[in-house]
Amino acid sequence: MKKTETTGKLMLFAFILCLSMLITNGLYAQSEDTQSQPPAKTGWRLGGVLPTITFDSDLGFQYGALVNLFNYGDGSRFPRYDHSLYFEVSRFTKGSGYNRFFYDSDQLVKGIRTTFDLSYITDPLYSFHGFNGYESAYWAELVDRDFENGEFDYLSRAFYAHDRKMFRTKIDLQGKLSGEKLNWVSGFESYNFSIGSVDIEKLNKGKEGDDLLPEVPGMFDRYVDWGLIEEGEAEGGWVNYLKAGVSYDTRDNEPNPMTGVWSEAVIMMAPGFMVTGDYGHAKLSLTHRQYFTLIEDDLSFAYRLGLQKTIAGEAPFYVQPLLVTSFLRGNTNEGLGGSKSLRGILRNRIVGDGIAMGNLELRWKFVRFNIGATNVYLGLNGFVDGGLVFSPIEIDMNSVTLNEGEALNMFFDQDKDALHMSAGAGLRIAINQNFIVAVDFGKAFDKRDGNTGLYIGLNYLF
Repeated sequence: MKKTETTGKLMLFAFILCLSMLITNGLYAQSEDTQSQPPAKTGWRLGGVLPTITFDSDLGFQYGALVNLFNYGDGSRFPRYDHSLYFEVSRFTKGSGYNRFFYDSDQLVKGIRTTFDLSYITDPLYSFHGFNGYESAYWAELVDRDFENGEFDYLSRAFYAHDRKMFRTKIDLQGKLSGEKLNWVSGFESYNFSIGSVDIEKLNKGKEGDDLLPEVPGMFDRYVDWGLIEEGEAEGGWVNYLKAGVSYDTRDNEPNPMTGVWSEAVIMMAPGFMVTGDYGHAKLSLTHRQYFTLIEDDLSFAYRLGLQKTIAGEAPFYVQPLLVTSFLRGNTNEGLGGSKSLRGILRNRIVGDGIAMGNLELRWKFVRFNIGATNVYLGLNGFVDGGLVFSPIEIDMNSVTLNEGEALNMFFDQDKDALHMSAGAGLRIAINQNFIVAVDFGKAFDKRDGNTGLYIGLNYLF
């Protein structure tokens, strides 16, 4: 009953929050322009200026501020913009923090789509559930003190976590190969990861009683002790990628297409001299997205299929959760599991050397109206998400040693990974078609993937 009541309160909070975001933008629009709504936007427009108050089941409540500016030029391409500037500084109640600048334009260099990202992201409780999906066991009672009738006793809410700080720079370029739809993709990405055990002393400051984290080794610490995470990668390091690929894009509208295809084949190469340690490698990513109009302007069906695999060398464990993409739609693109991939499934639940995923969505724009000079529509979506590991990371079970009272099934499952699935529904509030507030609620089909997830953020998933 307690979990049901909590979920209901969070859903109510999501609705009130989205309504407040809508009113905030509407009041700004009215003060900016009280004249009748023009058919298209021109020049610089404020897509969103908001206190960043969102929620993610894996991260907690987010607070801070963001600003999103769009330049529509002479308005002839509206809702397509000429330039987009995005700034965000925010923190989560579970300790994570985003500091990000993002730029997107196809007019900076004529004929070339240019995106640039500069971010510093901290996470003192970055999710780590081991490797290869269901081959690594997950037990809710180890992290939930209130879990009843569990096979094991509570250890720590930080058991499936480690500390991570990530600095990221991304420059992505796209240009025409043939006609208007087939594009070449290239880019450079630089990451610096600082990895370590959860800082129990720091997280316990100001806490007392049951809120104190016990001094027990987590899953990450055990993987390091067992040698499943090698000494040369356990503390992180630099990884620099060269990107090359092709994309085919016939979407009619990027933020929420009603028709078209968006497919990509991308190779990410990190030569040995561009990676800390002996971890030169290359990854291949194939992604296909397609959109169908069911009712003109109002109802559409969309799906995404993705595959990613290390095709050369050995990738360090800390880059395995990264999902390759030519266009970063949010602060992060990691998984599988969580708000950006499999909603309702634990963040980073499915990590392997080769992964596959799929998302199915019905999207309905059920209300349209104007507030001052601002176009608004409200949308609902229902979804089913799924993913699995098809190429596992090698695990040497001979190196695993257990303490007294521990069992092997506390950490590992001898079954191979299988399909992880979740389903749910969401709400969208779109402002001038480009700035989209998103709420999604998903539920995992299998208790080994967690229970439910609620996410309040920006944009459609794909």
